[in-house]
Amino acid sequence: MAVDVDALYRSHGPMVLRRCRQLLKDEEEAVDAMQDVFVGIVRRGESLDVTAPSSLLFRVATNVCLNRLRTRARHPEDPAGELLSRIAAAGDPEGRSSARSVLDRIFGREPESTRVMATMHLLDGMTFEEVAREVGLSVSGVRKRLKALTGRVAGLEGA
Repeated sequence: MAVDVDALYRSHGPMVLRRCRQLLKDEEEAVDAMQDVFVGIVRRGESLDVTAPSSLLFRVATNVCLNRLRTRARHPEDPAGELLSRIAAAGDPEGRSSARSVLDRIFGREPESTRVMATMHLLDGMTFEEVAREVGLSVSGVRKRLKALTGRVAGLEGA
């Protein structure tokens, strides 16, 4: 069955653009990413299951944007970002051990789901509602977990 990409674009384009803006934090790049989403739909149209178009487009938009963010991280345009990438990629065992120690202090006693929620909200820029939908918790549950995590991190900074 052929996918009516024009109808999908008209009905779901604004949602896709909002998702791209949310993740990329750059209007021009968000518009480009939105176009990439629909180009991908055109290319794979025959093989896609579009019974739930919102879910499909949300997932594709997220993947397109995450790929762009990964590329941006590997090839930063600003010198500070380049320095951070070099530090993060440092091969010395002492640096890796220090970073691992800090992450262990932050996430050591946290369940895996809290780590995922923190990544989705703080790194990916997803709203509490989007995170809640993805992990199957209530919005208040996500908010409570992340507030507790933030409190523990603040406690570590003061220590």
